[in-house]
Amino acid sequence: MLHISRYLAMVVLILAAVSVAIGATFIFQAVDKEAWMKEAMRAEKVTFGVPEAAAKAGDVIDTAEEAQAAADTIREHRHSIAPTYQELLDGGKYDPTNPKHLTYSQAINMENYLYLSVLGFGVTTALMGAGVFMILAGIAFSATGMVLLRLARRIS
Repeated sequence: MLHISRYLAMVVLILAAVSVAIGATFIFQAVDKEAWMKEAMRAEKVTFGVPEAAAKAGDVIDTAEEAQAAADTIREHRHSIAPTYQELLDGGKYDPTNPKHLTYSQAINMENYLYLSVLGFGVTTALMGAGVFMILAGIAFSATGMVLLRLARRIS
């Protein structure tokens, strides 16, 4: 019984270390990718929806909230051109020389870029949350392992 208790304690302590390491990796990756996304968005210098004074000061869309608001506005504007892509084409083919077709395609491209960044920020937030949870679970496993180890020593 003594050996089983020690082995169980060691397994729980190893699980704790693995949990903390993986949690830290998740957090590091999330922070790194979020910083990369913000930098990539800043490089694009998209200011749609940013107040004029802020845009002149260099403020650009670089958060999920700003990207969501801009994408929603672009979607509304795009739907005023045509409610759907099929209705835009009206049974025909896409014509890049048609200003209406070109404007619609540029709008949907920008809208998708912004919604994709919203998704990316959401994924990094979820990854950070998972990492924090794994670290907290690792701490709990560590405490449990230490208690099991002390109990095993008392038994011997």
